[in-house]
Amino acid sequence: MRVSLIGAAVRAPGLGSWEQARAVLAGELPLDPDALLDLPPPALLSPNERRRAGLPVRLALAVCEEASRMAGHEPGALPGIFGSSNGDGAVVHDLLETLASADPQLSPTRFHNSVHNAVAGYWSIATGSSAPITVLGCHDATFAASLLKAASECVAEAMPILLCLYDAPMKLPLGALRTTTIGLSAAFVLAPARPGAALADLDIAFTPDAAPPEPEPIAPGLRSLWRQNPVGRGLVLLEAVTRKQPVSLAFPYGRGQIAIVVQP
Repeated sequence: MRVSLIGAAVRAPGLGSWEQARAVLAGELPLDPDALLDLPPPALLSPNERRRAGLPVRLALAVCEEASRMAGHEPGALPGIFGSSNGDGAVVHDLLETLASADPQLSPTRFHNSVHNAVAGYWSIATGSSAPITVLGCHDATFAASLLKAASECVAEAMPILLCLYDAPMKLPLGALRTTTIGLSAAFVLAPARPGAALADLDIAFTPDAAPPEPEPIAPGLRSLWRQNPVGRGLVLLEAVTRKQPVSLAFPYGRGQIAIVVQP
């Protein structure tokens, strides 16, 4: 399947906007190792919803809005694929802690933030959107599965698709089993192939062949982010796009692989 990447965004420590991230991804600037993740409450949300929005919501809404506008679409206008390896692990931790306490009374707000499609719901509420959204969670294959789903839908429906990936830090003891020590999110807007009017063209295919070792980012600073968050796998694709060189990538998916050829 060939699709065009017409919008992109990323948020992580040291990557606070697409312009800043593009320079780091392209190798023009080093990543600041001491940078903090600065995410203000989403302006798209009402004050009440803003107070309830946790880090996963702030991560996702920031990149969805920026990537949509870059692609020339109003936020919420596009169907979406939202992928998260962990969901909101911090909220799940708090719920489990409450259930194990002497007074196991769960907060309804905390509970509704714990479900895996909560972030997609906040996006729909924030933008007033009724566009369909699919929410996926596939452990280490979340990036590959979500990209495959987005590309398939883009080609089958012949329309642009918003792809959003995000994961937030996990508290101990869950964090000891699932390493996620930083917040990171990325968004991509895929459109039916339109050569010459995109950040890159992507040829995407599933093959039953066993994948080679997962590709890592070239820049040392980006490799650090890649290791600390499951959806950091998307950084490899963003890096390939910004460096403007043809690149072939392969990501494990089940017993096979998702093969991607990036054409600047």
